[in-house]
Amino acid sequence: MSSRAHPKVVVLLGGPSAEREVSLSSGRECAAALREQGYHVTEVDAGPDLAQRLADAAPDVVFNALHGRWGEDGCVQGLLEWLRIPYTHSGVLSSALAMDKERTKDVYRAHGLPVVESLLARREDVRSRHVMPPPYVVKPNNEGSSVGVYLVQEAANGPPQLSDDMPETVMVEAFAPGRELTTTVMGDRALTVTDILTDGWYDYDAKYKPGGSRHVIPAQIPQDIFDACLDYAVRAHRALGCRGLSRTDFRWDESRGLDGLILLETNTQPGMTPTSLAPEQGAEAGIPFGALCSWMVEDASCNR
Repeated sequence: MSSRAHPKVVVLLGGPSAEREVSLSSGRECAAALREQGYHVTEVDAGPDLAQRLADAAPDVVFNALHGRWGEDGCVQGLLEWLRIPYTHSGVLSSALAMDKERTKDVYRAHGLPVVESLLARREDVRSRHVMPPPYVVKPNNEGSSVGVYLVQEAANGPPQLSDDMPETVMVEAFAPGRELTTTVMGDRALTVTDILTDGWYDYDAKYKPGGSRHVIPAQIPQDIFDACLDYAVRAHRALGCRGLSRTDFRWDESRGLDGLILLETNTQPGMTPTSLAPEQGAEAGIPFGALCSWMVEDASCNR
């Protein structure tokens, strides 16, 4: 990174993934906050000419506000390593690992972190029969933000009719009942725990539309569950090799106590929209949004 007081920052946003609109919102919020902090900021919508646009912009730092495939799975991180431009968030390997939900679970299991049963299956097999006893959830193995998630209830008469835009291989996961909890890790510090309340399934609209969900922060849960979320989130962050900011999502079945707490996934590019969880947790920990974005720029590096 440049030694100047306020590095020249390119904010990467948009891109070609299914989460383009969320990324545009995240990127614009972060760019505005960084400008208020005194940085010289250029917004770049990531496309096929990204390498040339970065070369033309010659930034000191890239703030990666991309979500989903290509921006969150190690691809753009590899490009930035090749160009030797310091960047925010996690590096190539940890980004690729965390984006692959089944491999993430393999890492969790190897480090003694609790998960539910899951498997990878062909889309056509999932359409034709129950590949595990209901209730279960079907989701893309390498997308985020609840894109393309199907909940198959216990009383379901037949398998789910997956849309044609679902990938050929999908993840099928035993449904974990209970509350939706999440914890953000900043560097090596777990910030707090949020309890996410919705009227129904915590899907894409619940995540990103105003009023789609209600966030109780800090979560009003027993202290041992709260502490376990903090501990598990830091352990997941370290196990996957994450850097900068990450957010780990949980389900907690109250009836089973600590045994009912399981990890769902770790997000290496948490949303940074007005309704996003990580900025809320930062504010709860006394870190305003602008200061959080500034910390991420100062934390940027290559070889992540």
